[in-house]
Parts: sequence; C-alpha cells; structure tokens
Amino acid sequence: MADSFTLLMLLVGLELVLGVDNILVISIFVGRLPKSERNRARVFGLAVALVARILMLFILLKLAGLTNNIVLGFSIRDIILLSGGLFLLWKAVKEIHLTVEFKEEKQRALQSASKNLLSVIYQIVILDIVFSIDSVVTAIGLTDKIWIIITSVIVSFLAILAFAKPIGEFIIRKPTLKILALSFLITIGVTIFMEGLHQHVPKAYIYLPMGFALFVEILQLRYEKNKDKHFSASESS
Repeated sequence: MADSFTLLMLLVGLELVLGVDNILVISIFVGRLPKSERNRARVFGLAVALVARILMLFILLKLAGLTNNIVLGFSIRDIILLSGGLFLLWKAVKEIHLTVEFKEEKQRALQSASKNLLSVIYQIVILDIVFSIDSVVTAIGLTDKIWIIITSVIVSFLAILAFAKPIGEFIIRKPTLKILALSFLITIGVTIFMEGLHQHVPKAYIYLPMGFALFVEILQLRYEKNKDKHFSASESS
C-alpha cells in the first residue's frame, strides 16, 4: 500500500510539473474571450481534456507500437510531438503579434462568441494531449495499476482547475506578463519539437530560466507600482 501511495504521489508531481505549461496555455487562450466566458472555457476545456487523456491512456495501453518507428524513423509519439510543437510555436508567435500590434479586439470581433468559445476549448484539449503524452507513456512504464494513473490525472486536473483562474486573470491584466508567458510557450514549443526529433532537452534548462525571468518581471511590476505611489504622494504633498 505504501509503495502504491508513493507511486501515486510521484505521478501527481509529474502531472503538476506539466500542469505549469497547461496553465500558461489556458491563460493565453481564454484571454481572447469575454470575461463572462473565460471560466466556462477553462472548466469545459479541462474537463474534455481530462476525458481525452484517460481515453488516450487506454488507447496507448493497446498500442504497444507507440514508440516504434513507422515513417522515416519517426514513431506515432514523435509525429504527435512534432505536430504539437509546431502548432504551439505558430500559436504563440501569432498571439504575440496580435498583442503587440493591438489587433486582439479586431480579431475577436471577426468571430462570434460561440465560435470563439469552441475554438478555445478545442485548442486547450489538443495542447493538453500534446503536453500529456510523455507523462502518460512514463506512467505506463512505471506501473500497470490503471487506478493509480487515473487518480494522478484527476488530482492534477483539480489542482490546475483551482490555479488556472487566478493565475490566468493576473496574466491577462498585465500585458508584459502575457508577452513573457507567450515567450515561454515558444520555448516549450521548441522543446516539444526537439523531443520529437529525439533530442532530449532537460526540463531544468527550461524551467529555471523561466522562473528567473518571471522573478525579474515581478520585481519590475513591483517597481512600477511603488513608483506610482511615490509620485502620487509627492504631488499631494
């Protein structure tokens, strides 16, 4: 029982590490929606992604050849990672362009609210599958107890759901943080693409620079806030 609990905690930790990527993606995607629709997109997107991930788990258990070469030395896993990495790169670069050129409102107006909502949910599900494929393959390699894997997926889903809204809304309110998050997504997209080319990139090389850049940006935001207070106090006196 102790071994099962330890393994469960290990898989939950793995899912939560990958959940950082998911929170960034969700934050950016739902930011294109009206505020009243954002939470619905988060909940529905993650719920559908949860079901899709569990279904993928059972499918992968049947597909023993997931990591076997099928086309030009690439496996099904490689093709999914290559496609997902390219999609994430395209999406992040496009969002940066819309943000810095102030074209978000114009882009949003071209689509109906329902179409935007469905598009965001679809993109959340697709990227969640791309992000989770390695964790699912790793989980299958660590244990044959399906209940442990499914429990870890559900626990991580609840954690991501709890943090997605406050973190997402904070990012949306701060344009510089949004651009920084999109830059992170470009890095993650490159990493996923490299994994598809059989070039492993240690996660520490990705997350440590991200954490440092985020720390510097938070200091900058703190500086701007204190500067405004200082000048306001000076003018009033």
